[in-house]
Amino acid sequence: MKIVVFGAGNIGRSFVGQLFARAGYRIVFVEVDQAIVAALNREGRYRVEIRDRKPGTILVEGVSAIDGRDRDRVAHALADADIAATAVGPSALPHIYPVIASGLLLRHKSGAPPLDIIICENLRNAAEAFAAGLRPLLPADFPLAQSVGLIETSIGKMVPIMPEEARRHDPLLLYAEAYNTLILDAKAFRNPIPNVPGLDPKQNMAAYVDRKAFIHNCGHAAAAYLGYLTEPRWVYLSEAMADDRVQEGARRAMWESARSLIRRYPDEFDEANQREHIEDLLLRFANKALGDTIYRVGRDLPRKLSRDDRMVGALLTDAAEGVPAPYTTLATAAGFLFRATDERGGMFPADARFSQDLASKGIEWALAEVCGLRAGDATEVAIAASIRAAFVGLENRADGWLERLLSP
Repeated sequence: MKIVVFGAGNIGRSFVGQLFARAGYRIVFVEVDQAIVAALNREGRYRVEIRDRKPGTILVEGVSAIDGRDRDRVAHALADADIAATAVGPSALPHIYPVIASGLLLRHKSGAPPLDIIICENLRNAAEAFAAGLRPLLPADFPLAQSVGLIETSIGKMVPIMPEEARRHDPLLLYAEAYNTLILDAKAFRNPIPNVPGLDPKQNMAAYVDRKAFIHNCGHAAAAYLGYLTEPRWVYLSEAMADDRVQEGARRAMWESARSLIRRYPDEFDEANQREHIEDLLLRFANKALGDTIYRVGRDLPRKLSRDDRMVGALLTDAAEGVPAPYTTLATAAGFLFRATDERGGMFPADARFSQDLASKGIEWALAEVCGLRAGDATEVAIAASIRAAFVGLENRADGWLERLLSP
């Protein structure tokens, strides 16, 4: 059995690759980083070091890689694959659609069965976006719906940025937490769901995509943004989570989303299972052994503050369900002031541009152009006004600002 995995990065190797390898699949990565391609082909295996309460090491074997620029080889690998997956990041998906279309045409010509593609991206409505990207690249009469299963996922695994020294020693080594469950859409498969331990198929996938975005991702970002604002010298998320004020701010933001999702998906969620989920996440955020950084968790502000992502998307959901969201609003405003840097002291490039634009164009520009909040919609005007007020308050904060905001 063979799976073709687009992206040999953190999620591709530490999560998708190791799950399918342990189930007996041969793993073929498609990657544009030539050093990673060469190392995977040279070694044929890699290590995932579990940094958690029960540490351990997973040796992932039976792997190889293809340079993603060799489109003919990639298309032929897809033509005889049993299944495929993507873990390239939403912005890179348009770059892989053409070769996937070529692989689908080869499969169709040879009479091969449908290809299921597991979409491991932090992207809502991922299957719809994927189909829209493929259609223009295929003949008008190509039976796309019958030829490919587009499987949305909820990626809950946290994988930190590898320190430079560790990468120099072993470019394939990854650190990861112990969490190893891949939630995916049971209804989207065109073939039988693979017998792979760790896969958790769900019938109502929309509920779990929203839970990931608006509880996990929102709470994670809230901890990073509040943590940075509380103490810019902190490096690790575990330092922020050790501060009771930051932890409580993240918890309250997560509960705002939880109440909204209980109303929206009453057959899936209730107060008990949401409490269990939130408290488990808070423990995982505080995992000191993982070494996850505030920089990694909060970076890429133009994406994370955009309309459909973890912060503003949560606020829009809360408003639609009639749930007040002062703490998600506070964390969103804190995001505008996020200036964390990597181990070399540099900001994420998109964040540096965002901070420059914010300084020159102002908060109204950010609310309209980054957050996508519409001036003609009364609900969105109110959300924008709340973020603006919180932002002004945070800019002028005095000692004890967070304690006051978190007081009953």
